[in-house]
Amino acid sequence: MECYRSHPASAAEMTAFHSEEYINFLSKITPDNVRLYANQMQRFNVGEYTDCPVFDGQYEFFQLSSGASIDGAVKLNRGDCDIAINWSGGLHHAKKSEASGFCYVNDIVLAILELLKVHARVLYIDIDVHHGDGVEEAFYCTDRVMTFSLHKYGDFFPGTGHIKDTGAREGTGFSVNAPLTSGITDDAYERLFKPVLDRIMDVYRPGAIVLQCGADSLTGDRLGCFNLSLRGHGECVRYTQSFGVPTLVLGGGGYTIRNVARCWAYETSVLLDTDLPNEIPYNDYFEYYAPDFKLHLTPENRENMNTEASLESVRTDLLTQLMNLRGAPSVQMAEIPPDFEIMKDEAANSEGIERKSTKEDDNQRKRGGDDEEEGINDGGINDDRRTDRSMTKDGRGQKREHDAELEG
Repeated sequence: MECYRSHPASAAEMTAFHSEEYINFLSKITPDNVRLYANQMQRFNVGEYTDCPVFDGQYEFFQLSSGASIDGAVKLNRGDCDIAINWSGGLHHAKKSEASGFCYVNDIVLAILELLKVHARVLYIDIDVHHGDGVEEAFYCTDRVMTFSLHKYGDFFPGTGHIKDTGAREGTGFSVNAPLTSGITDDAYERLFKPVLDRIMDVYRPGAIVLQCGADSLTGDRLGCFNLSLRGHGECVRYTQSFGVPTLVLGGGGYTIRNVARCWAYETSVLLDTDLPNEIPYNDYFEYYAPDFKLHLTPENRENMNTEASLESVRTDLLTQLMNLRGAPSVQMAEIPPDFEIMKDEAANSEGIERKSTKEDDNQRKRGGDDEEEGINDGGINDDRRTDRSMTKDGRGQKREHDAELEG
């Protein structure tokens, strides 16, 4: 295993998915100036009375979390690794212009967009207790990304992820939702997860996988209501890895912090095929793991509200949905778009060339160069190179453009 320090994602990288206005807002707002942004806070679902409060250092965190997921995708694209991990990522609720469910910048969508530069098809798997609505919404109308989410459905945030939500237009059939209810156990979860994933891999044949490992589906989570152990949760990670497809592994939810640490430490060991002792070694946070100081969790003695009949119905419906797909969709891919590092280098080089050209033009003007061709950098009224590319932007204009895409 190799560890890397991620780059902070730039605003340009984050606006590959998010709107410029939204990212600009996130970059400026702090706990000290919230009163100046009251209207925008309401518009973007950020603030004291939402589930996305403003906190110190938030924009830097969004940059690092997103940058790490993009970095992982780039390394997978280059073949530098088979598995990339970013436990600070997995913020699956964030929308194009809206924060939601403690998620502000959707690093998952940004990473998938990076993977799509190389891979014709990407599979997204979500084992968080909450539905991965932000990722599903981003790719709902395309067949180049398949989303597979197992989640609590009903009177539960975010309220999306019905089994009949299967995608739209070219993406019809490529959103796979497994709605569950409270108390699901390791065995029941595995009997749904494995056969559905088997069929997905057989039908869809993804070139890369993104696996969101939200730890709020574990037993004892403060907000979750599932009853999975670390071994059951980790078995999903192990089984996904067994297909040998380049995989980006991300974090996600988790609100009993000591169990989040347990989960992702254990699942790192699963990915490394390394056994960990059940005794937690002494460390600076040792007292958090009282009273037993053990790695593994004991499921609660509670009823599994998912009956055999309900689970069989979900499994049958999903397998039928996948059976109706016409095989793996293909896409013509010509020149591969550059990743962010190449784009950054090219931008720096072009800036140097432009500065050099400007200096040479100044020298020619000083020499009295009257033979310069009309319309080339002369700044006249008929200049054929316009540098002013500004345009009027507002929320309504952006919405009309989005609607036009859906209606076209």
